[in-house]
Amino acid sequence: MTSRTLYLFGSAAPPVFDIATVIGDAQSRGWDVRLGLTPTAARWLDAQKTELERLTGGPVRSEYKSPGELDVWPKADVILMASATFNTINEWALGLTSKFVVGVCAEGIGEGIPLVTMPCVNAAYAQHRRLDRSVAELREMGVTVLYGEGGFVPNQPGEKKPYPWAAALAAVEGR
Repeated sequence: MTSRTLYLFGSAAPPVFDIATVIGDAQSRGWDVRLGLTPTAARWLDAQKTELERLTGGPVRSEYKSPGELDVWPKADVILMASATFNTINEWALGLTSKFVVGVCAEGIGEGIPLVTMPCVNAAYAQHRRLDRSVAELREMGVTVLYGEGGFVPNQPGEKKPYPWAAALAAVEGR
């Protein structure tokens, strides 16, 4: 059986705390999962890092490797950036790649790697016009953005609703 590699990237939003379950769900669908996190998300999950590395069979990454250093991850067949914060979506659309996961996603567009993202923003952030512009930019570049009906629908600040991880993994399967 041919192994399919999924890069699962997460930002510092509450759904990132479900990432171990999402890894298991993706693996049950036949994916070899590699986990990348923004620096803040990595700090949030620091106590789980050993277990996450055991689950994925590789290092959890939140920083670029050094020049000349070998990449220990296999090449991605698909990249899923979820949950993606307001900041992450905007950085990616604008090509601001100081964060490892954003840089890999930006480069993935040029490499033709199928990309899926699902924001996690509250209704207050959703009112900022940059978000709609960034979502449109990413879609124009071929990224599947699960935002709105059928994906993530913004909630009110402080409101807790289940994050639609199943929709994200279904979109990955479709790519």
